[in-house]
Amino acid sequence: MWPAVMSVIIDVGLLSGRTVSLEVGLGASVRTLRRQAQAALAVNKGRLFDSTGAVLHEQATVQEAKLQSGDSLTLQIMTVQLCSSLSAFAAILIDGSVATWGTGATGGDSTAVQDQLKNVQEIQSSDYAFAAILSNGSVVTWGRADCGGDSSAVQDQLENVHEIQASSSAFAAILGNGSVVTWGNAAFGGDSSAVHDQLKDVRQIQANSSSFAAVLGDASVVTWGDAHNGGDSSTVQDQLENVQQIQANSKAFAAILENGSVVTWGNAGFGGDSRAVQHQLRNVQHIQASSRAFAAILADGSVVTWGTATHGGDSSTVQHQLVNVKQIQASGYAFAAILSGGAVVTWGEASGGGDSSDVQEQLKNVRHIQASELAFAATLCDGSLVTWGDTGYSAGDSGAVREQLMNVQQVQACQGSFAAILDDGCVVTWGDANNGGNSSAVRDQLRNVQQIQCSTWAFAAVLADGSVVSWGCQYYGGDSTAVSDRLRA
Repeated sequence: MWPAVMSVIIDVGLLSGRTVSLEVGLGASVRTLRRQAQAALAVNKGRLFDSTGAVLHEQATVQEAKLQSGDSLTLQIMTVQLCSSLSAFAAILIDGSVATWGTGATGGDSTAVQDQLKNVQEIQSSDYAFAAILSNGSVVTWGRADCGGDSSAVQDQLENVHEIQASSSAFAAILGNGSVVTWGNAAFGGDSSAVHDQLKDVRQIQANSSSFAAVLGDASVVTWGDAHNGGDSSTVQDQLENVQQIQANSKAFAAILENGSVVTWGNAGFGGDSRAVQHQLRNVQHIQASSRAFAAILADGSVVTWGTATHGGDSSTVQHQLVNVKQIQASGYAFAAILSGGAVVTWGEASGGGDSSDVQEQLKNVRHIQASELAFAATLCDGSLVTWGDTGYSAGDSGAVREQLMNVQQVQACQGSFAAILDDGCVVTWGDANNGGNSSAVRDQLRNVQQIQCSTWAFAAVLADGSVVSWGCQYYGGDSTAVSDRLRA
């Protein structure tokens, strides 16, 4: 019997052609791989892209990203990094300082800690606050104090911080020695004292809106936070062994075990109870989540769903179509599956993107799908775009800009709007005109756009020269004029 493969060797290269080969564990995060690559290549922060040009998600494990030995990735160096809370933005500038804007109480005003924000490596956000990791491993926080913006009670413990995860109102930091420090609203996971002694050799942390789940080095799990919504896993604790990855929706968790089975806990109505489909959950490869349901892709390409039916938890009407599924995307209320041939199958709340019948004939050769709260946008292999879902905000209807949506490279979504980056670096927007769907006021500035970040009702774009342009609702960060001097290249 061959030994189990626990690590892979990946080639990571720069656009200049410089390449390095790195060995990384299957359970390590893409973020860890990215950091290893940056150190080995002696470059500043960047993003990892696979061979198709798709961005690898930082929170995914190497195994979840389906990386294999011999794969080649590209590390694209970034000049500015953006992070957002519900209604504010924080930008890590080239010099390692931070500029913030949007609603002051939710992190848009960082003046109280501005002199501490130096040599910032990365920023994490809760709904109402930010936490920045500095190059020396310490942490600086700001925003709403009771939601993680005030870390003074644990400041002396925040040393050698490697990673921070957030629920809606609390933070959890993994230290270099594998221990965890938490702060913020206790009801949302800000107090882990009850499991403090168990939080050792922590490898990764997943969070839902009010709870945390930590995977330890022995592949067991420790949970804390809102007991009813995932913070208490005692009823399934004896099953949580050999855990490979954990997915979360707003109030429940689902863990994939080494043998491909699944263990769930949290709010039963949100998918915390999977007993009705437990016998089907075998050889699970990946799990996707809407706000109140889960969808699992099995090794044979079929799909199993559970949770609130109106949020995608019931796929019975399309079950016969869910064959050879390659990936699944979720809005808040529905799912969209891309099949091996590039076709798409949708289910869930019809007005939330669960009904794609009006555009079904157009959904061919689909490369990628992005979702807002109630709508989907599918990028086809020819670079065109197809949208469907709620038309209340007009996010599901891109008819007014359809002729402009050619050669689409990336799509970003906020609550009720979309923004697409074209291959020439220009941006096309649609959806709620007052909240990001209309970018006409800054259209002339949106040139050579490299990336777009969103808050709930606004967008911010980083240009090739490192400058930042924002639009949308001013109370959600759509107006960055107060820090415009700092956001220029």
